[in-house]
Amino acid sequence: MCAFALLTSMSATASTTALTPKQERILAYLREHADTQTYFKSRLIGDELDLSAKEVGANMTAIAEHAALSVEKWGYSSSTTWKVT
Repeated sequence: MCAFALLTSMSATASTTALTPKQERILAYLREHADTQTYFKSRLIGDELDLSAKEVGANMTAIAEHAALSVEKWGYSSSTTWKVT
């Protein structure tokens, strides 16, 4: 494989494993508040970031896979609750 093809292949792989800008915003919010709060509701995160609760929930799996934080779906009552440690 030539060097150009190898670099192209590596950059394509890196881009598929990176978080999207929306996921980065959610992750930044969680990191900012995780030291004072453990449980987060999708609805409240969405309110803060101008996203829907569904958008937040749909992105939490990717965040959990790529972040140094532990993100666990914890419960559901009026909005999904996430435990972040």
